[in-house]
Amino acid sequence: MAKQRSRPTRRRDRKGGPGSGRRKSCPYCRDKVEFVDYKDITTLRKFISDRGKIRSRRITGACRRHQNQIATAVKRARELALLPYVGDTRESRDDRERGGRDRDRDRDRER
Repeated sequence: MAKQRSRPTRRRDRKGGPGSGRRKSCPYCRDKVEFVDYKDITTLRKFISDRGKIRSRRITGACRRHQNQIATAVKRARELALLPYVGDTRESRDDRERGGRDRDRDRDRER
């Protein structure tokens, strides 16, 4: 009779990297909120980056339905000047004052 090899059962190697873990639950579904309010600026600011971009579902953890409502609410709040279209980018202002991107080109012109 032949010997049977005992093979370890194959499991997927989970190292706990950046792709592991459970998905965040939607904050609006958790609180059982039916519609996203465009006047609730403090909550909407959580869904906007420091540059003023609307964050994706993957980052915010919102469900598809509420993510669409968040995007509409952010756009409506921007239109009514409750939220800025562009975040405060002081770095870009400082670059312009010092010469910014064209600094090398301006130096070449002087020669």
